[in-house]
Amino acid sequence: MTDPQLEISFAALTAKTQSPLLRGILGHWDSARSQHRFPLWSHLTQDNLAPYADKIWAFDVNRSSGETTARFGGKTARFGFGQSFLGTPLRNLHAPHVFQVSQAIFTRVVSQPACCRWSGKLFKAGDEIIEGERIMLPVGSNQEHADGLLGASDFDCVLPAPPETWKSFTILRTGAVSEPATAPAILC
Repeated sequence: MTDPQLEISFAALTAKTQSPLLRGILGHWDSARSQHRFPLWSHLTQDNLAPYADKIWAFDVNRSSGETTARFGGKTARFGFGQSFLGTPLRNLHAPHVFQVSQAIFTRVVSQPACCRWSGKLFKAGDEIIEGERIMLPVGSNQEHADGLLGASDFDCVLPAPPETWKSFTILRTGAVSEPATAPAILC
């Protein structure tokens, strides 16, 4: 059963989230977890996630090895990385400095578990800085320990061109993705 104090925190996180799409994902995640700290993968059904399919992505985190691997990605994620990244290790998706920050945040989401939300600068595509809002939520294969995360990013910008024409596509370290010690989080 969840702690009532943490429920207040989750309600505050949901209230602070501006994107209707992300609030919808938060609502489904909350319903799927029932009285637990996080839902099981099996509780996150395709039917319920279908309205958000283009914007969601997920990763598995091996708690023993620390290896983080892409589980699935919607159309926006596939477009951003120029490929379906199913089964791709996180380290192969980002430059080393971005991987280190991302890995630390992903590990935090799974190990605490923590629900995270950012707004502002999300990533850079070529010379354009894309702003919006992002959430990351813990998920598990069992109720004992989270072993993955469900994420989504919502932004209004139409990406300028296919990835092969971009000079760079990087997650920004400032603004949206902060240092792991200061990354905003709400415990679930």
